[in-house]
Amino acid sequence: MAARRLQNLQEWTNQNLFLASFDSGSYSYQNTLPTNNRQPEIQEEDDGEFELQNLASSNPFNKKQQNASDDKLADYGEIGHSTGSKSITSLQAAWNVTNAIQGMFIVGLPFAVKVGGWCAIGALVGVAWICYKTGLALIECLYEEESNGNGRKRIYRSYREVAEAVRPGMGKFVLSAQLTELASTCILYIVLAGDLLQGCFPSVDRQAWMMLTTLPLLGTAFLDDLRVVSNLSLANAVSHLVINAIMFSSWRFSSLVLIPDFRLFPTIIGVVVFGYTSHIFLPSLEGSMQNRSEFKQMLGFSHVAAAIFKALFGLIGFLTFAEFTQKEISNSLPDQTFKVLVNLCLVTKALLSYPLPYYAIVQLIGENFFNGIDVSPFPVCYGNDKRLREWALSLRVLLILWTLWMALTVPYLVELMGLIGNFTG
Repeated sequence: MAARRLQNLQEWTNQNLFLASFDSGSYSYQNTLPTNNRQPEIQEEDDGEFELQNLASSNPFNKKQQNASDDKLADYGEIGHSTGSKSITSLQAAWNVTNAIQGMFIVGLPFAVKVGGWCAIGALVGVAWICYKTGLALIECLYEEESNGNGRKRIYRSYREVAEAVRPGMGKFVLSAQLTELASTCILYIVLAGDLLQGCFPSVDRQAWMMLTTLPLLGTAFLDDLRVVSNLSLANAVSHLVINAIMFSSWRFSSLVLIPDFRLFPTIIGVVVFGYTSHIFLPSLEGSMQNRSEFKQMLGFSHVAAAIFKALFGLIGFLTFAEFTQKEISNSLPDQTFKVLVNLCLVTKALLSYPLPYYAIVQLIGENFFNGIDVSPFPVCYGNDKRLREWALSLRVLLILWTLWMALTVPYLVELMGLIGNFTG
């Protein structure tokens, strides 16, 4: 009876708290396949999707494939979603990449311009070009030329597979970098929510706000049907541009420095790089496109759009508030009522953005450490009835609480963004 109530609560959480924020598709990171010694045979289909010949029936996440045998569940354990979902157009892919690299952390760009001046604006454009080139190079690594000279064939599905193929044993370092970046993103969402709420209600300290905002995030522990986080609107960022445009009379170009503050500039470069890190999602995104030959144009368009938007947003935001620019630009708004409204919208957006990196961490950990005791250190997280085991649910809750603990330990948004950007970028 208790197990049934837990299952009902899990299904209700998926349907009412999360699925309203998700679109169907198969191009987010959590749809990648596990990496172990068993390499699935991948065949390209006319519609641009992959058919997994060996692992198609061993996916406990995919509710449409409940006929998997118990032996295969024990062998492969908790792996990613099926790739049989609908493919996406190039425009949809570009929109998703653009949203991924805009993110919540554009609120810190005006402060980056305050510290770095024109050098920071140049970095916003230059890093976009570098990330575009590295994104293309990383996707090229997933392909090999066919021996018969009939073009290229995609033979890898993840960066770890590529690393293991090039140098056995290197994949674990790639996995560590992926987990670090995803965990840091989760931590930053909590830090950002706490900072914004403290700006609205300074009588309550930031640590208390972080703990309060973590309470609704505990529901993500029940999430086992995450497809893709929907494209969250950038209306809050656009509203900042409108505010700056209204206040154009106070712009002071003389406030922009030519020589940056070299003591803080390395941190600012890390912030800029962190804002362009969409590479972790590119393999599954490219694999879901209807026409993969358009991937290069799609990636270029999205990075050009992001570079223009970020440079203008950082410049206009700083010119509006000059030396009064704070680390989160919304806290610089002079109208307290409007600032509270904008901050609350940003907090809501941050909380809705948390499930994607969190669930990607769950997927990575499950694929690499909970694949069954025969092929990994720990047993699978799902029982024979395809339900999440109680101890696995407890581990998911502990993961959320760990991100809260880290946020309380290092509650500095810009500094943490800079550190992670320089480390994983």
